[in-house]
Amino acid sequence: MIDGFYRRVLRPVLFLLPPEAAHALGFLGLRFWGRWVRRPAPTDDRLRVVLGSGPDALTFPNPIGLAAGFDKDGEAVGGLAALGFGFLEVGTVTPRPQPGNPAPRLFRFPGARALVNRMGFNNAGADALSARLAEKPAVPLGVNIGKNKDTPNERAADDYVACLERLYDRADFFVVNVSSPNTPGLRDLQAGAALANLLSALRERADALQAARPGRKRPLLFVKVSPDEADYPSIVAAVLGARFDGIVATNTTRDRSGLPPGAPAEGGLSGAPLKARSTEVVRALARLSAGRLAIIAAGGVFSPEDAYEKILAGADLVEVYTGFVYEGPGLVRRLSRRLSKLLARGGFANVTAARGYSV
Repeated sequence: MIDGFYRRVLRPVLFLLPPEAAHALGFLGLRFWGRWVRRPAPTDDRLRVVLGSGPDALTFPNPIGLAAGFDKDGEAVGGLAALGFGFLEVGTVTPRPQPGNPAPRLFRFPGARALVNRMGFNNAGADALSARLAEKPAVPLGVNIGKNKDTPNERAADDYVACLERLYDRADFFVVNVSSPNTPGLRDLQAGAALANLLSALRERADALQAARPGRKRPLLFVKVSPDEADYPSIVAAVLGARFDGIVATNTTRDRSGLPPGAPAEGGLSGAPLKARSTEVVRALARLSAGRLAIIAAGGVFSPEDAYEKILAGADLVEVYTGFVYEGPGLVRRLSRRLSKLLARGGFANVTAARGYSV
């Protein structure tokens, strides 16, 4: 019922507004929803996912999460959790507040089921996010961290470490964003020695923070990679070398395939046109890591079958963003319900058993 109402009534109204205005209005509704509704995330033995091991193991009630970028400042985590997500990822957050790029900076392409954004890490800063996350949601929470636009790459590690320090006690996992196309030069950080040095600095600081917190569950560490021209063998080597837990694949793409003429040249494309490429990257990373790294898939998930495809390609968890915008809040529980049936039909006891079956 909620799916039909969203598609027939609410989405047409929201899509009359400029994208950022529609986003703000949706956030208002989610904040009210979070105050009044406490619905647990759907789960069963097939959907439950455990990452990590021993006392640091992190349990996800289901593998469907919200990708970074939708709730940059952690303003609606209560309402989002009540929709049935198995986990949430907020951010990207930077140490200092920044306004992002000038508007217009978010564009819809309904015919292609796609978005293009050139937001530029607009956020209120790490301190503001930490204050908002004083009360954590009922599901695992990830924080996506980045650097301020005016911080040169040779000092980027300082920004990432500052975010880690300020939010260490708020997050169940961190995602290091070195792959957004909307901060000049940022993707240079996911190459070779630059990535290895950054991840090693973060690992060293995380270990020190953990040593000062005996008994606190260690947050998992991930890095988010680009779908465009990345050296995935070197990335996997750097992630393993820094003892990170996994990779998020993928960020948005600079490719404009599938969009109409006149689409903005700047910014990152997300949605259905990215689906095949992001799945290809997930499969490549699963092969390269040989099961040693957890993988969170993102890119073009609109249906339970899309999520299932990502898991078979090697994903432990699956995130949505553009699909959530187009399909509405009912998508979240629909994904979980149908995914459980798809796993049963495929003869899989759980998500972990299906992970990488098609690699």
